[in-house]
Amino acid sequence: MEKRTGGCHCKKVRYEVEIDLTQPVIDCNCSNCQIKGLLLAFVPAEQFKLLSGEEDLVTYKFNKGHIAHMHCRHCGVQPIGKGMGPKGPTVAINVRTIDDIDPDALVRKPFNGRDL
Repeated sequence: MEKRTGGCHCKKVRYEVEIDLTQPVIDCNCSNCQIKGLLLAFVPAEQFKLLSGEEDLVTYKFNKGHIAHMHCRHCGVQPIGKGMGPKGPTVAINVRTIDDIDPDALVRKPFNGRDL
């Protein structure tokens, strides 16, 4: 577990997260994740802190509406999503938005979100 920072392209949205990047990240094939190229890691809400840009986030919900996909209204990047996990409030981190991340160094776990 390590503390990392990240955010959107224009840097208006910034966050801090305690995350274990030695665990596989989710490579989902649902219509939203696939078209955006998202790689996701899910953390309990208490391990996430929005540092700036709350007013710059726009929420998009689709399908069953269980996940609030949040993107920056200025640059369009989706750094996070919020939802309810089996153990309570959860934040989905788009790991590509973590500062100084090498996505090729991460272990990916395919997830079939298309058929849900």
